Amino acid sequence: MKLIITIPAYNEGKTIGGVVKDIKSVMDKKSFNYEILVLNDGSTDNTANAAKTAGAIVYSHQTNKGLAKSFNSEIKYCLERKADIIIHTDADGQYLAKDILKLINKCKEGYDFVLGSRFLGVIEYMPWLKRIGNKAFSKVISYITKTNVSDGQSGFRLFSKEIAKNINIISNYTYTQEQVLKVLLDGKYKYAEVPVYFAKRADKSRLMKNPFHYAAKALINLLRVYRDYEPLKFFCSIGLLSLLIGFISGFYLIYLHITTGIIGHIPMIIFTALTIITGLQIILFGFLADMFKKI
Repeated sequence: MKLIITIPAYNEGKTIGGVVKDIKSVMDKKSFNYEILVLNDGSTDNTANAAKTAGAIVYSHQTNKGLAKSFNSEIKYCLERKADIIIHTDADGQYLAKDILKLINKCKEGYDFVLGSRFLGVIEYMPWLKRIGNKAFSKVISYITKTNVSDGQSGFRLFSKEIAKNINIISNYTYTQEQVLKVLLDGKYKYAEVPVYFAKRADKSRLMKNPFHYAAKALINLLRVYRDYEPLKFFCSIGLLSLLIGFISGFYLIYLHITTGIIGHIPMIIFTALTIITGLQIILFGFLADMFKKI
């Protein structure tokens, strides 16, 4: 069985060499048939050279394409290199190399998809806003899949070549939630989580410019997940809110007419009609989206 440990890296020249060496020191103590593959995502520093020097196989994007496209490239190259099992980890050293063995041991028990859960393990440091965002994502994923997922945002994961071949990632921003959702909703693969240690990052994150940037991205992606996987509930919620506003406005017009005899209020009548019609249309769209999702 061939294992490929794959690492996406963008301007991680300071840490990638140490990460690769740590992984080699752990894996070389066991009788694994393994390779370490680094996907250099258009770095402008010495990431590629540092990874090669440490002993990794390196593939490079000419420009920075982001996490989702890097993940797809990783999968492509891993399958080309005949991987049976793919282990994905990060280049910043926040996940410990020794915890790779936890993923592998769980895989040996018959699991196809194993997440390294930070929230079941130890978190040395995580900004409070990111912690809330990660937990919110996991709650939504758990609700949609009807499976208890404690850390759907974890970048530390193991999956089989069958998942790599059959579960396509179409997101342009991140692969994390999409892969978990598709694997669990497919229903053919055995899923498990193992507790892992999450260390404090030594320098500034490349993915989070500031807390407000993270919050905006997290909110947008939460809405996307809910829209794509629960379209009926997503659109009906918006439609019912529009209907509620329309009915409140309409009852207010009726109240004015009964109590004061005032007629007219053309702008408010138009507003009431539009919100009611819009609400009905959004609800209808939700039913159509749900129908096409099942097709």
